[in-house]
This record gives sequence, structure tokens and C-alpha cells, in this order.
Amino acid sequence: MKRLLLICFFTLSAIRMSAGTDFCGVVNTAFVSGESINFRVFYSLVGIYFDAGNATFSIDKARYNNKQVYHILGVGNSNERYDWIFKVRDRYESYIDTATLRPYKFIRNVDEGGYKKYENVTFDHVKNQAISQQGTFSVPPCVQDVLSSIYYARNIDFDKYKPGDKIPFSMFLDDEVFNLYIRYLGKEVIKTRYGKFRAVKFKPMLIKGTIFEGGEKMTVWVSDDRNKVPLRIESPITVGKVLVDMMGYKNLRYPVTSLLSMR
Repeated sequence: MKRLLLICFFTLSAIRMSAGTDFCGVVNTAFVSGESINFRVFYSLVGIYFDAGNATFSIDKARYNNKQVYHILGVGNSNERYDWIFKVRDRYESYIDTATLRPYKFIRNVDEGGYKKYENVTFDHVKNQAISQQGTFSVPPCVQDVLSSIYYARNIDFDKYKPGDKIPFSMFLDDEVFNLYIRYLGKEVIKTRYGKFRAVKFKPMLIKGTIFEGGEKMTVWVSDDRNKVPLRIESPITVGKVLVDMMGYKNLRYPVTSLLSMR
């Protein structure tokens, strides 16, 4: 179950948009301050899923450098019954512009089985730079961090694409810029542990690493309504498989018209 909560944050962030596309400076029409969404993380090794942890994403208004911003908070924890195997306590924060949705500051504070990392990044969108504890790095216009990208991408108009289309994106993490894409697969009805939904389906292209396989192995579903709420993420990992399901929400901007029935 190693680093499952980090997987939750990373997989959810696969719903991202790109620098250099029509979406630079997109106007938010998908979410409002006060929204909160809960997720459960499940791990499978031999076809049986175990309740490995949970994550909550919330958004509120705040002030940053005398500007009104959205403060996004993502908190993840391993299930206490498995803490003796691998204890996870993760906290991610992003401060984003209310008009352009570009990030001003990203904070990552994680404790995963004794591995601890603190990352504090500020973005200068005039100079196209990201500044971390390790130095100053050049970034493309409209670059997102791992958390802000989720909210930025919820404003994608998927009706503009056809199945098979690639949507490129860029993201800054661990002092690197990653230029990847998501492949839009179309729409379908999906049953999750929360209920039955009309959903938008796509696959993000991933870089091969110690946890994820490279390529288009991960699948993501978001609600086919104006909220674009992440509903489910599935992916094989080095050992076993991970599944993340949305399990509850509060203060969404619109009614969840994609929900067909409760489980």
C-alpha cells in the first residue's frame, strides 16, 4: 500500500490542461468557494479491494499578496488500521488567481511511511518562472501545479473534442516541468461506490516511474455535468492496482444532473 495517498493526489491531478492551448486564462464556471469533495482510496493485490485511505479536497476564498485568491486544500490519510504497515499524512495547498486560475503558490507537506518532504513553490507568471527552495526554474505560460490543475481543468469543454483527441498539458512538480497529455475517450455511464453517473472518460499519458507504469494505463471519469467532479480513477501500479472513488460532496456550484441513481 506504499504511498497510496500520494497516488490519489497525483491521479486526480491527471485532469489537467496545458500551456500553449486555447485554455490559457480560462474563466471559472465550474466551482465556487466552500466546495468540498471526499474520496476513498482502494488497493487491490489479488482482485480484492482494501479500503486503504481517504482524501478531501476543499476550496475557500483567501488573500495572497493583497489579492483575492482561491485557497485549495487537499488532505490525505491512510486508514488507521493500516498505519502500522505504512502511515500516510499528506497535505497539499495551492493559492490560485480567481480570474485566470493560475497558481501563485504551491505547498506540499507529506509524511509517508517515515519519508518526509516539504515543498514550497511560488510562480511568477510575468517572467514565466517557478521559485522553490532549490532555485528558480523556467516554466511555460499557464503552467499548473499538481493541485491547481484539478480545478483549472474542470472547466474543459469536452464537447469540443471527439474520442481519440489528445489534450496536452504542462505541470510543475519536484522542480521539473512535465509536458504530457490526456486522451479523450468519450462519454459513458459508470457505476461507482457512490452511485450511477453519466461520465466523461479519458486516459492521461504518464511517465514511467517507481509506482506507475508509463503510457496510457490510467483511466479517469468525471461527471458529465457543469461541475466536472472527479468520480473514479483506476490504474495498475508496480504491484497491484489502485482505485479512487468520489464518496461525497458539499456546496457544489450546480445540481449534480449526471447522477442517475444512488448506490
